[in-house]
Amino acid sequence: MKKLSIIAVLLLAFQMQAQQDPQYTQYMYNMNVVNPAYAGSRENLSFGLLYRKQWSGIDGAPETGTFFGHAPVGDNLGVGLSVIADQIGPVQETNVYADVSYTLRLGGEHNLAFGVKAGATFHDIGLTDLTVQNPDDPFFNQNINSTTPNIGAGFFYYTNKYYLSLSVPNLLSSVHLDDNGNNLGSESQHYFLTGGYVFDLSENTELKPSFLVKSSFDAPTSFDANLNVRFYKKLEFGASYRLDDSFSGLVNFAISPSFRIGYAYDAVTSDIKAYAPASHEVMLLFDLNFPKRVSRSPRYF
Repeated sequence: MKKLSIIAVLLLAFQMQAQQDPQYTQYMYNMNVVNPAYAGSRENLSFGLLYRKQWSGIDGAPETGTFFGHAPVGDNLGVGLSVIADQIGPVQETNVYADVSYTLRLGGEHNLAFGVKAGATFHDIGLTDLTVQNPDDPFFNQNINSTTPNIGAGFFYYTNKYYLSLSVPNLLSSVHLDDNGNNLGSESQHYFLTGGYVFDLSENTELKPSFLVKSSFDAPTSFDANLNVRFYKKLEFGASYRLDDSFSGLVNFAISPSFRIGYAYDAVTSDIKAYAPASHEVMLLFDLNFPKRVSRSPRYF
């Protein structure tokens, strides 16, 4: 019975994740994953790795590994790539997307970028390995493998001090897991709205509030509020709140001007905290400056 309860939780989680994917606490450092317009905005080759263990304590709970990278091409174009690998119980999902952006220089430090992304989602659902009450149920007699193409779009307005981003990373809807017309797992259109501002508190201290709203037409809206403070452009601490879900603590450190490591801890406040009280997230960021190219932007978003 315990196994069945956990499976039910995981299937519900898969349904929610498919409609709200992806979910990150350190979202401000991998924005091209959800918004292609961000690609190339940092004026150097930027890439990173992120690993998230959600709901630690539950066997088969969501685990996410992410690779993301982007770079400018010329004065106005940017390109990017993201690979997201999810494991949720019997469900393996891999997303591979390429980004292209174009930036309008509006004068001074003001920029408006438009972007599109295209790629595919690969699903491998191992239903035959599950322990179920009715082994003769035809729904569990075969594994499911599918490939679904998709496209996305977004815009990104930014200066050296603030930004505003709106994107729809999945413009096409699809169904991955169907039981007699009941969509247990689906990909639906959802949008991401995020923004932030950098305040200079002193010569060596910066304060950065930010927010993230993500929603779809058939899933609850999620709201994140975040406050980070950075000292001497090296050490950064932060705190976040995700509505009806968790409180989070963040820390990251610049080991060198081109390498940064970060960690986030989510203290779960939703009903699932009885089974899993926490989630964990680790991030590595790399910036490689191009020869003879001097970055005009001191941004750290």
